[in-house]
Amino acid sequence: MAEHDLTKTIIPYLDRHLAFPLLAHLVETQLFPVEEVQAAQYELAKGTNMVDYAVSLFEQLYRDQEIPEEFSRKREMAVCTNERLQQEAQAVLDVIENPDVAQALRQDKNQNLTFLKDNYNVTLEQINALYNFGQFQYTYGNYSGAADYLYHFRVLSTDNELNTSAHWGKLASDILTGKWDTALEELNTLRDVVDSRTPSSLLTTPTEPAALAQLHSRTWLVHWSLFVYFNHPQGRTLLLETFLSPTYLNTIQTSCPWILRYLTAAAILSRKSAAGGSNTSSRVRYSIREIVKVIQMEEYQYQDPVTSFLKELYVEFDFEAAQRQLSLAERVVTDDFFLGEFREDFLDNARYLISEAYCRIHQRIDIGDLSERLNLSRDEGEKWIVNLIRETRMGAEAKIDLEKNVIEIHRTALPVYQTVIEKTRGLAFRTQALGAGMLHSQQAVQSQSQPSIVDGAR
Repeated sequence: MAEHDLTKTIIPYLDRHLAFPLLAHLVETQLFPVEEVQAAQYELAKGTNMVDYAVSLFEQLYRDQEIPEEFSRKREMAVCTNERLQQEAQAVLDVIENPDVAQALRQDKNQNLTFLKDNYNVTLEQINALYNFGQFQYTYGNYSGAADYLYHFRVLSTDNELNTSAHWGKLASDILTGKWDTALEELNTLRDVVDSRTPSSLLTTPTEPAALAQLHSRTWLVHWSLFVYFNHPQGRTLLLETFLSPTYLNTIQTSCPWILRYLTAAAILSRKSAAGGSNTSSRVRYSIREIVKVIQMEEYQYQDPVTSFLKELYVEFDFEAAQRQLSLAERVVTDDFFLGEFREDFLDNARYLISEAYCRIHQRIDIGDLSERLNLSRDEGEKWIVNLIRETRMGAEAKIDLEKNVIEIHRTALPVYQTVIEKTRGLAFRTQALGAGMLHSQQAVQSQSQPSIVDGAR
C-alpha cells in the first residue's frame, strides 16, 4: 500500500546513512518502481565517501554508460584523506591506550587535558583529530570504527558543540552496526543532552530561538529512536514511556503526527505488558486510553489504518469497521520497515483488543459471530477464545456453553469510588507536568543566551 508508506516522510529527519536501510527495504517490498528507489539510493550515496557502493548503484542504473572519472578521483582523495587523518588520530590513541595513562585519567576533563599536555604534549587540536577521523570513518561506511573514535573523543573533549555532534554520530554508528543495548544507552544520554536545552546541545542556527531549536532536535531524536525501540527487546515499552511523556507527545503532535502509527503499534504490541505486572508504569498500563485521545485530536492532520483501527474500536465502537481497518493495517504493518517483523504479534494483540471490547459490552456472545469479527474460521475462533479466557482475567467472569456455542459473561458492578479513582488517576500528574512546563517556559524567556551552530553527524 504505497499511499500509506512513510519512507519519504521519515527520510528528511534522518542522516543519509540511516536512510539506506529504509530504501533497501523499499526495493524488497516493491511498493515503488525499483529504478526510482535505486536512483534515490544513488543520489544519497554520491554524498558519502562510499565510492564503491555509489559505483555499483551507477552500474545498475546506467548499464550502457561508462563509469565517470570523478569516481576514480574521489576514491583517490578519500584514500589519501583517510591515511592522513588516521596518522593524526593514531598519535593520540597511542597515548591514551597506554595503561599508565588510562590509569592516570580522572573524571575531570580539564585535569586530564592538563595531564596529557604536560606529560605527553597532547593538544586540543590533536584530540579533535579523533573527531575528524571518526566522522570521516562514518562517511566511509566504517561505522564500528567511527563509534570507537567518537567515543574516545567524547571522553577527552571539553568542546560541547563537538561533543553533541559526536553523540549523534555515535548513536547513528551504533544503530547501523546493530548494537542495540549500546544504542539504547546512547539514545538515553542524547535525550538528556537535548532536554537540558543548553544552546550547544541543540541543532541550531544563529537566528533560531532555543525553544524552536529544541523542538527540531527532539523531532530528529524521535525519528532516530525508532530504529532502537523496534529492535531492542524492551523497546516497545520504552517507546511508550518516552513518547507519552508530555514533552515528546507535544513534539509528535506539533512536528511529526505520523509517528502516531508507531506509538499506536507499540501500545498494541505491549498489550501483555500493559495488562499485568506490578512493575509496569501507569503510562504503559493506560497507554491505549491516552493514545485514543490523541488520535481523535490529530485525525485532522494524520490517520492511517493502524490509528483508525483503534478509533473505530474505542471511539465509534464499530466492530465491522474495526475489522476492515485491521485487514488494511495488516498490509500496512507488513510493508512498514520498522513494524514488518511484528506482523503476527500485532494481529494477535489486535484480535485480543477486539475480543476484550466486544465482551465488555455484551453478556451473551455467539462464538461464530465473534470468530467472524476476528477474521478467523469457527474452529480457529473457538480455540482463540478458549485461550483468551484462560490467559486473562475474563476467566472468572466468562463461561463457555459448547452446546449453544455461546459465551456467557457475568460481571460484578464496579464500585462508585473505584470509578472516580479511575477517572481522576492521571489528574495530579498532568497538573504537575503543566506547572513544570510553565515554569520551564518562564525560565527560557528570561534566559539571554544565544544558540550556536552544531554540525551534527549529518
